[in-house]
Amino acid sequence: MKECRKPVFDLAIRTADMLVKMFGSRCEVAVHDFSDLKKSLIHIAGNVTDRKIGSPITDLVLNELAKHDNDVNDIANYKTQSKKGNVMKSSTIFLRDDENKVIGALCLNYDISLLMQFSGEIEEFIGFDDSHSKSENFYNSVQDVIHEMVEQVLQGFKKAPSLMTLDEKVECVRQLEDKGTFLIKGATDYVASVLGVSKFTIYNYLQKIRTINELHPEAAIEHK
Repeated sequence: MKECRKPVFDLAIRTADMLVKMFGSRCEVAVHDFSDLKKSLIHIAGNVTDRKIGSPITDLVLNELAKHDNDVNDIANYKTQSKKGNVMKSSTIFLRDDENKVIGALCLNYDISLLMQFSGEIEEFIGFDDSHSKSENFYNSVQDVIHEMVEQVLQGFKKAPSLMTLDEKVECVRQLEDKGTFLIKGATDYVASVLGVSKFTIYNYLQKIRTINELHPEAAIEHK
């Protein structure tokens, strides 16, 4: 190694050691000196690929070195595999001297095999049954539940309750009945106040709706 290049490699070696300390035993960082490609590996922190000092350069790096120095680019986040079959996420940073000549490389390999296994298990756990399209909201009070259900139905009419026709108000009550709104105590009074009618009118709407549902259950199914 030429003396003028020593600071570059010293920094690369310190960086390699620090990265492995930071990311742990599944991380490996290798430093290569291209002055002798047959035994370019001059430092290795961590142990993922089972290589030793004096190991040769990789084929991927050789492909880059075949280019002109100005055309050699760092390579980030590519997939590699160790001889043991472990899948790794890898990156290569090329080291340059004062004249911008490529003189070596800092190569990072992170074994993601276990993470891939966890990923599969996590995806299975957080997956949903897409055949059932359901939504659920959570509230702090029963009043909030009633209010939200009424608001959801009213949005479908795109007009103020005061402008709704009799048939529209009956339809509004029917949709709320289908949602189970009137199972909640106090819902009748609230719906009556929103629609601008008496609670007895709401009772009449409900009686009419329930009678139709009993006599013509197929009609009720079509609405749902």
